[in-house]
Amino acid sequence: MHLLFATSIVPDGALASGYEIANAAIIDALRRAGARVTVIGFSWPGKPAVDPENTIVLGAIDVRTESASRRQKLAWVAKAIFSGLTFASVKLRVVSDADVRAAIERAGPFDGYVLNSVQFAGAFDGLFGDRPSIFVAHNVEHRSAAENAAAAGGALQRWLFRREARLLEGMEERLCRTARFVFTLAEEDRAALGVASGDRSAVLPLVTRVEAPTKQDPRHIDCDAALIGTWTWQPNRIGLDWFLTKVVPHLRPDFRIRIAGSMPSGMTSAHPGVQFVGRVPDAQAFVCGGAVVPLISTAGSGVQLKTIETFELGLPSVATSRSLRGIGHRPQNCVVTDDPVAFAAALEAAAADVRDVDGSAFHRRQVRALDVAIGLGLEKLGAVRRGVAA
Repeated sequence: MHLLFATSIVPDGALASGYEIANAAIIDALRRAGARVTVIGFSWPGKPAVDPENTIVLGAIDVRTESASRRQKLAWVAKAIFSGLTFASVKLRVVSDADVRAAIERAGPFDGYVLNSVQFAGAFDGLFGDRPSIFVAHNVEHRSAAENAAAAGGALQRWLFRREARLLEGMEERLCRTARFVFTLAEEDRAALGVASGDRSAVLPLVTRVEAPTKQDPRHIDCDAALIGTWTWQPNRIGLDWFLTKVVPHLRPDFRIRIAGSMPSGMTSAHPGVQFVGRVPDAQAFVCGGAVVPLISTAGSGVQLKTIETFELGLPSVATSRSLRGIGHRPQNCVVTDDPVAFAAALEAAAADVRDVDGSAFHRRQVRALDVAIGLGLEKLGAVRRGVAA
């Protein structure tokens, strides 16, 4: 079976974000199941595709809002409003439908599409109806947009997020309705998208790499807690705001917290132990340098890849209940609480008595379940391709 994997940004091997880690895991699983996978989408500027022989690149673009100029942001907003597209999808409209259609033809004979998230499929709506498709819902995007609207500080930003939520809800409904099968990354997302039945969808339990990660033993611990993420992404920003304003004030003044990753402008903390370190050369080494990992998601949907990586590494953690969405097994060294005072106390307790576990069993369990779920989707797609009644 030959599948065309349509995505906004093609893999470049860097695995710099949770989205890219998830894409790599899904593509690897499709190939383990015996499918030939050709990827089509855009590349980051200066970052060629990691697998050029099986990738069709439509051009190089930078879709990051935080690094765009004010003029570019206004142009995206105006184009989105004029075209009726979402803000995320309009960024991809740098080529025409005809260009994309010609690129699809260059892929040669193939059996179906894997429509990876809503951005690319929404930007080029109507081009993927000639073959059966699988839709991969990384998140329930319209719910995330609604949460972003509720957390927005200004009237214009709130209106824009509400507009996104309305458009995304319609787009997700269409993609789920027309897809032969839907993959979500969390169990609760199946019901939220209206595809909870077993013949319509399955959850993909993800991993951060094909082989179980290894860590230095014993670890060199140089801080009490380590967090890393793309904090400019609004759902992550909401969680970080909660952590800094609700949890951190209850921590001892000498409790050392290091926070890595791209940071919104103006992000500060009055706690003397909080240090913002920006980008780090080795994300795994960074989190392994913390006695405990705070898993602080309070918004969004889908799965938290940082939770999965923490469990694969066997690191102690304190997690909100939202951080565990999409996770079927919780290690013994993970404490779960949504109460800020209890969260702070659990962090101090974990840092004072570090207890790592073997994460390889969690990784193996995830891989087995991922392969089973992928097989279900390919079976449904194959039944349509052969003209067999499902």
